[in-house]
Amino acid sequence: MMLGLSLENFTLLHVIISLVAVASGLVVMFGMLGSQRMPALTGIFLVTTILTSVTGLMFPFTELLPSHVLSVISLVLLAIACVALYGRRLSGVWRPVYVVSALVSLYLNVFVLVIQSFLKIPLLHALAPGDPPNATVFAIVQGVVLLLFAVAIISVWRRFRPLPLSA
Repeated sequence: MMLGLSLENFTLLHVIISLVAVASGLVVMFGMLGSQRMPALTGIFLVTTILTSVTGLMFPFTELLPSHVLSVISLVLLAIACVALYGRRLSGVWRPVYVVSALVSLYLNVFVLVIQSFLKIPLLHALAPGDPPNATVFAIVQGVVLLLFAVAIISVWRRFRPLPLSA
């Protein structure tokens, strides 16, 4: 039992939080391309992405796994993103620091989503069996996702110039 929930219900909660984090993060990322702040949705993205990593670390385990390492890296990136956005208000160097830290944490969530999709969706699992998935198609999909995020992060870095918040 975690948080008073059965493992099955806790897993469902974790998955729902993760999907909200990815969906809100993608919307925020595309908004950033147009220099839109989207404060409410950005808050949802940051909080649910933090919760994704925290709940991911709460699953029972006997050894340190790559998923745990990714969760810790994501939490460090999200702490930096929150400082840059809320503490430093994206001033000066904090704007690109925010862009990179927030969007790399989003990428890590999508990276895990792709892995989980290949593990849990029968059609995808048939294309890349194993745990972790180990077929060319899986590597190609992850490579495309990485390439798309690299292009998106560079584009957002160049274009995200929101108006200063009024004090």
